[in-house]
Amino acid sequence: MLSRIVATPVTRYLVALLLAVFVYLYGLDGLHIPRNGDEEVYAHITRMTAQSGEWLPLQSSLENMRNTKPPLVFWQGIASTNWGSDWDWWHLRYPSVIYTLLTALLLFLLAKRLTGKVETGFVAALTYLAFFSTYRYGRPFLVNPGEVFWLFLPFFTLLYWRTSSFDSRLSIPLLLGVEIGIGLLYKSFALLAPIGLILVWWYLHQRRYQWREFFVHDAFKPVLAGGIALGLFALWFAFDPDPQSVWREFVVGENASKFDARSGSYWGQFFWGGSSVWALMLGYPLNAGLLAFPVAAVFVLAYRRRHYLSEEERLVWIWMAVLFVVFAIPSQRTARYLLEAMPGVALLCALNWHRIPRWVFVLSLVACGAVLGLFGWLANSLENEVGGLYGFGYWLLMSVTVVLGLLAIFIKTWTRGLVNVVALLTLLGLAAFLRPFDGALGTYGAEAKQYVQGKTVWVPCNFRAHFEGPNIMLKGAQVYGYQENWGLSMEQMVERYPLFAVRLPLQAKPCDGCKVVGQRLEIRSRHNSDELHAMLGGNVYQHLFEREWLLESPQEVRIKQTNTQQEGCR
Repeated sequence: MLSRIVATPVTRYLVALLLAVFVYLYGLDGLHIPRNGDEEVYAHITRMTAQSGEWLPLQSSLENMRNTKPPLVFWQGIASTNWGSDWDWWHLRYPSVIYTLLTALLLFLLAKRLTGKVETGFVAALTYLAFFSTYRYGRPFLVNPGEVFWLFLPFFTLLYWRTSSFDSRLSIPLLLGVEIGIGLLYKSFALLAPIGLILVWWYLHQRRYQWREFFVHDAFKPVLAGGIALGLFALWFAFDPDPQSVWREFVVGENASKFDARSGSYWGQFFWGGSSVWALMLGYPLNAGLLAFPVAAVFVLAYRRRHYLSEEERLVWIWMAVLFVVFAIPSQRTARYLLEAMPGVALLCALNWHRIPRWVFVLSLVACGAVLGLFGWLANSLENEVGGLYGFGYWLLMSVTVVLGLLAIFIKTWTRGLVNVVALLTLLGLAAFLRPFDGALGTYGAEAKQYVQGKTVWVPCNFRAHFEGPNIMLKGAQVYGYQENWGLSMEQMVERYPLFAVRLPLQAKPCDGCKVVGQRLEIRSRHNSDELHAMLGGNVYQHLFEREWLLESPQEVRIKQTNTQQEGCR
């Protein structure tokens, strides 16, 4: 009886879903999870606002970096950390994971509703969670998880109750307005432009492009939803004690600046470079990561089946096309702007899962194998140089993932069912590879943390608010940042800062006469061609890492120091 239960497809999918939940929670408190530098900016604003004891106005010590986003993400952080009393990455990040899992749940329900098949619902949810963009932006303390959930919810509402939702004259438009308004309070009022255009197009499509019927029966619905959404967003201006700063810093500084070409001409950047429209066109498959091949195949299938697409598929393609066109207009174009449409991409993948050629999934499995090979090679090289980093559990995970990948490649009936599982296990392999550097090697010891209690510590900073990570690591100290690009010599550092951290190559030694308070390893993010060549030759440890020293200047030097907080990282 037990073997029959385990062998059922639903049971296997439930196990896969539990694996996905584990993957998203594993290492969530880590210093080195895939993320974006904005996380530390949001953490800084959240901490400063929590310390003020008020929800508004938002607070920051960074110049022109206070009202960088609407308040919901910061209020979320204040609530999850209990006004900063539980100040660590876990408490900041776990609401993001909840939002991401809720988005996956909506996909499960919607795909099941559209096809009547539970398996299709599981495929949609697992595919979304296996996207690298979901893993990278759906776990850190960023606006994206809440933004994606709340701006997917209106389209879920319309598709799930297809006929009755489109026919509703008041209740559904009001509900859509509330859902969209909350999404705007996570990201920006500017998102109402693509969302409103999609709603208009959807209602028009539902009327078979009969304009008179649309204007008589439906035109007021997206207008009503948009008005409610803008009204909710306007509450920020109504309740913020300093609305002029909100206008200056957010509306003008954060939104209008997106149309500034900054360097070169607008049309030059539109057609050439990393921010061109051609780079944005690759956004959907690039966001999918290891599942880029099935996503690309869905685009090809949609073109070939363009005359036979279901109504739901057509609506989703409208949604994705509008988002692409609207986000191609600003001079700053990045695949991250397409995250709102990735639930739609996962839904289309699930609806066409049986149509995607098997060899396309094999390509994704081979890509997973290549990534696992890289992790294994790096781990083995580091193990040879350091030792004790990766135990039996890590190599068991790698072996199981490889075996499942091979089974999926060579057993035709297993390919479609295992590809998402192998992709998720590969993401777990990345987290397991980085995990040792969130432990003793990558953090300061207890004695160092105790020593800096109540003291001012200066740390290197290469991005806005980059000091917030060390601020969490050295809880109880007053942490400020100095710019790495200032190029200060060790002598200048000693003269300027009483207690400071500095990053040096592994073989380099700190200054003579300084007291070594602590040290840790930090993963380097930039390498030149010679260093990359040396790493390929096996010399990984010396070039992949650098050592961060926590130093105290000699007492006779500290007496003369006059540095101020205003010198810090901005």
